[in-house]
Amino acid sequence: MNCNIGSLDKVLRRSVGLIIIGLGFYYQSWFGLIGLFPIVFSYWNYCPLYIPFNINTKKEEGENAGIN
Repeated sequence: MNCNIGSLDKVLRRSVGLIIIGLGFYYQSWFGLIGLFPIVFSYWNYCPLYIPFNINTKKEEGENAGIN
């Protein structure tokens, strides 16, 4: 399992996850548990949905900013 989530992606995932959980509490719905997925994956630094699309938001060491 390779890391494929960058630092900005982690922050966005955690924020969105907390918002979804908060909406679940507000509307008293079990669908708020879906918010746990982006939070858990952000701590694992891995997103399985990125694999088929070959997406990697993690910056590799020694890579210049914005130049690939």
